[in-house]
Amino acid sequence: MSARLGIVPSQSLNSLSEVLIPLERYVARPFRLDKNWVLSELMSNHGENETFGEIMVFLNRIYTKSGDEGQTGLGDGSRVSKDSLRVTAYGEVDELNSVLGVVLLEESFAEADLLRRIQNDLFDLGADLCVPYTPQEETSQHLRITADQVVFLEKQIDRLNENLAPLRSFILPGGTYAAAYLHLARTVCRRAERAVVTLMKSEPINQQALIYLNRLSDLFFVMARYLNEQGKKDVLWVPGQSRKT
Repeated sequence: MSARLGIVPSQSLNSLSEVLIPLERYVARPFRLDKNWVLSELMSNHGENETFGEIMVFLNRIYTKSGDEGQTGLGDGSRVSKDSLRVTAYGEVDELNSVLGVVLLEESFAEADLLRRIQNDLFDLGADLCVPYTPQEETSQHLRITADQVVFLEKQIDRLNENLAPLRSFILPGGTYAAAYLHLARTVCRRAERAVVTLMKSEPINQQALIYLNRLSDLFFVMARYLNEQGKKDVLWVPGQSRKT
C-alpha cells in the first residue's frame, strides 16, 4: 500500500536517500520505507537525473520489532531511548495532530481546510524534531519549519480575531463541540511547546519550531472563540464563584 506524504523541495535523485531517511524514521514509524523500491520507481519513470517535488511513502510492513527493547531511530539514523527528550517532543506533536483529527469529525466545522493544512504542517514539525539540528546545516538539507509557516498562523489569528469582542475575563473550555476540542488542542499544543523547551536546554533546535507551536496555541484559542458564535457562547470564568462567604 502507499500513502501520500506531502510536498518536498525539488532536488536531484542523487540526494533522495537523504530525504528518505527522516521520512522512514518519523513519518513511516513504525512502518518500513522501502528506499530501493522508491528509487527504482522514480528512476524508471523519470530518469536518474530528473528533479522531483513529491514523494510517495511505500508501507510494506506494519511492525519491525526494532523497537521492542525500548529504542527507536531518529531521522539521522541514530538510536535513542523512546523516552528521550526528542522522542517525547515529537510524540507530543503527534498527539496534537490526533486531537485535530477529532475536531475535523464535526461535519459543519467552518475552518476545516485551515486545520488540514495545520495537520500537514505538524508532520513537517515532527520531521523537523526527529532530525537533530545543527546551526551550520544548509537551508535545504533537512525538512524544517520556516518563518513563512509562522507568518501564516499570525495572519489567521488576525483574521479570526478581527470581529471578536475584547475579553474582560478568562474563559473556561467549552461552548460548542468543536470549540471544546480546540481548547483541548490548545493545551496539548502548550504541552508540546514545553517539551520542545526542555529539549532545547540540552541540544540545539530549529527556533522556528518552537515559535510555530507558540503561535499555534494562540490560534486555537482564537479559533475556539470564533466558533463559539464569535465569542457569544464563551463560558466566562467567575473568580471565587463557589467559595463560601
